[in-house]
Amino acid sequence: MPDPRDLAADASRSPSSTHPPRSALPQAAGLKIIVFSVVQRKALTPNDFTGLDQIRGRLATFETRYNAIARPFDWKFTRADLSDLLRRIDAHDKTKTHTLAA
Repeated sequence: MPDPRDLAADASRSPSSTHPPRSALPQAAGLKIIVFSVVQRKALTPNDFTGLDQIRGRLATFETRYNAIARPFDWKFTRADLSDLLRRIDAHDKTKTHTLAA
């Protein structure tokens, strides 16, 4: 999996439309983490494969099954929620005194 920071650097250098806008990268990286964790938990556990063909088969079966039952993900966390959370974190950080390690 490519490092999201490398993708951001590529997107900032390239005017082509092949890369997503820089602002989309953190969400895309987060989505990849969610997708891969679902695949790992549902398709690749237990890790008892005897070969690559068995892994391919299990992933193909999982893909067919998941596509048949998949529903759109209903995001509940809005931009306003994020702004409020960041404001509260910032206010909390300003009230705490942090000691620096020597």
